[in-house]
Amino acid sequence: MKQHEPSKRAQAIALHERGASNREVSQRLQVPYGTVGYWLHRERVRRAGGALHRGRDWRRRECPRCEGRAFDRQAYAYLLGLYLGDGHIIQYSEHRVPSLMVTCADAWPGLMDECETAMRRVLPHNSVSRAAKKGCHNVKVYSQHLWCLFPQHGPGRKHERRITLASWQQKIVDAYPWELIRGLVHSDGCRITNWTTRMVGGQRKRYEYPRYLFTNKSDDIRELYCRTLDQVGVEWKVTKRGTVPYNISVARRASVALMDVHVGAKW
Repeated sequence: MKQHEPSKRAQAIALHERGASNREVSQRLQVPYGTVGYWLHRERVRRAGGALHRGRDWRRRECPRCEGRAFDRQAYAYLLGLYLGDGHIIQYSEHRVPSLMVTCADAWPGLMDECETAMRRVLPHNSVSRAAKKGCHNVKVYSQHLWCLFPQHGPGRKHERRITLASWQQKIVDAYPWELIRGLVHSDGCRITNWTTRMVGGQRKRYEYPRYLFTNKSDDIRELYCRTLDQVGVEWKVTKRGTVPYNISVARRASVALMDVHVGAKW
């Protein structure tokens, strides 16, 4: 999709103010007619301070980062974990509002509900929806300010680019470490039951024990997960696929008990 220079938008606004119609502006600047209309609409919203009435009450959608609006930081820490695991931000064209999509398997309806709740708590005035796919749903929230809230967004896959938290994000994670851990585990992790056998009194007995696994190809995201586990006193170890670090395992009884209290299995 072609991106237009800001100067062309300014030319369109100036021509319109001098009396040119949308069609005339479109033809003179060789810009699609719909793009001109969108530019002019955004200019009207800007001049009205974001409070245009379109036949109904209009609530300003202030950006928590750009304009300092208070927002639910606890819910944000959880949503950040979901985004770093199974989420991505997409904008199909410059005419559309960007959307944050978190893919949730249909096997975990409770996870979908929690994801949607977190989106609504962080962005209470924005549209949230679910799009059905084969075996899963994309839980989506639309906002012009997603780039501000999730500066980790960028071209390419997450594990192929640098992922670091901004200082304001790290402060939120420091305040709500368990919420980030929950989001990461609910997206790219699981709680499983392992088993082994031992000889006791001449008889082989089976023993079962739970553990948590987190799998992510990004070295940066795994490091963030491990650092946050350290913060809350959870012991972990790295397991490898061949020579490549792959899983973060939590298997110690006391650490699993902590994870059960604050994270729990998907549902």
